[in-house]
Amino acid sequence: MAQVLEFKLPDLGEGLTEASIVTWLVQVGDVVAVDQPVVEVETAKAMVEVPCPYGGVVTARFGEEGSELPVGSPLLTVAVGTAADGEGDDEGSGNVLVGYGTTAAPARRRRVRRQDDVPAAAPAVPTRTAPAASPAPAPDAARRSGPVPVISPLVRKLAREHGLDLRELPGSGPDGLILRADVESAMRETVQVRAHVTEAEAAAPTQAPTQAPAPSDTSAGGIRVPLRGIRGAVADKLSRSRREIPDATCWVDADATEFMHARVAMNAAGGEKISVLALLARICTAALARYPELNSRVDLAAREVVQLDGVHLGFAAQTERGLVVPVVKDAHVRDAESLSAEFARLTEAARAGRLTPGELTGGTFTLNNYGVFGVDGSTPIINHPEAAMLGVGRIIPKPWVHQGELAVRQVVQLSLTFDHRVCDGGTAGGFLRYVADCVEQPAVLLRTL
Repeated sequence: MAQVLEFKLPDLGEGLTEASIVTWLVQVGDVVAVDQPVVEVETAKAMVEVPCPYGGVVTARFGEEGSELPVGSPLLTVAVGTAADGEGDDEGSGNVLVGYGTTAAPARRRRVRRQDDVPAAAPAVPTRTAPAASPAPAPDAARRSGPVPVISPLVRKLAREHGLDLRELPGSGPDGLILRADVESAMRETVQVRAHVTEAEAAAPTQAPTQAPAPSDTSAGGIRVPLRGIRGAVADKLSRSRREIPDATCWVDADATEFMHARVAMNAAGGEKISVLALLARICTAALARYPELNSRVDLAAREVVQLDGVHLGFAAQTERGLVVPVVKDAHVRDAESLSAEFARLTEAARAGRLTPGELTGGTFTLNNYGVFGVDGSTPIINHPEAAMLGVGRIIPKPWVHQGELAVRQVVQLSLTFDHRVCDGGTAGGFLRYVADCVEQPAVLLRTL
């Protein structure tokens, strides 16, 4: 006999309490292997593929695509075979997500049963004796909750292609097994029913279509977009930042001509290519070492400003699913090449939806390159609970006084939004001026390291 096991939505870590179903990767009746991904969900942190710790036949799914489920609620049920030779898959796996794992000790991988090996747990159903035109009797509750008694994948495919629910079909095989003949018979019944409906519609008197009333101004509600998943998390965090942080912004224009020349020279020397963002990040970490007040957070309960030891540098990345802020851990100990490689890796993962919750949390300072959108300046909202964010506009040719003469130079606007509780304008101005000096004269960075 088969044992039906319930798999609940696991704790995905980082204090997350719910997740939205994006895509089901399995259908009811499919055979799944131990640790096979069965659903893709979106949390407030990232997209995650959830593996099932059981191997067997999927008997039920809970939640439609787009719906939100709380952690610990049923996700799906699996009919697991328990053979006398001990080859069953009911012990689960040792697979562990962030904050989740099987409760028992990690089990060795079991041989995944072929579909033919999985016994049918549904009760026997008598062979259909009603005429072909009669509708099939409604299945009972036990049949709906148990595994579908089908062995042949061809039968499943045939039913799926013709929109038939195998749970609604009685089987004429042993122990109620659904055969191809049962599916074909149900297909014929469907065709007959549709023919009768068509004849009835043709015989009905034609009525003039009722004109729908024109919508009034009060009924025009527009489109409602749910604030959940990543979009909801962004909304919550930005709202909290505005409520709790008394922020202020200062900005400065800087001549980035020598900065851009230095990057070209560094890349011409060979090795890994270094991005503009990586060089700016290197400048940021040096500036934070001089002005550690901006690499801190406020502990309201203790009424203290906590200055942090390391710099975990977040950077804003726009994706199809919305704005995310991946975090480069220990950015203060990385050189420009390492920073560039990590930025590239995290950006690719963000666009593919593969970022883990750990890669989206723990930031201490954020670098926001909004220049990629073709804008010069901005007053960004601080990424709570951080204390500051450096914004970088586009680098474009502009008239500039250089060495006493008017010239065309590569100019960028830098803006710093900071928590006024952690420092005053003098500290913020000193930080921003140091960043601007390093952009205008990269040798300043070498002198102060």
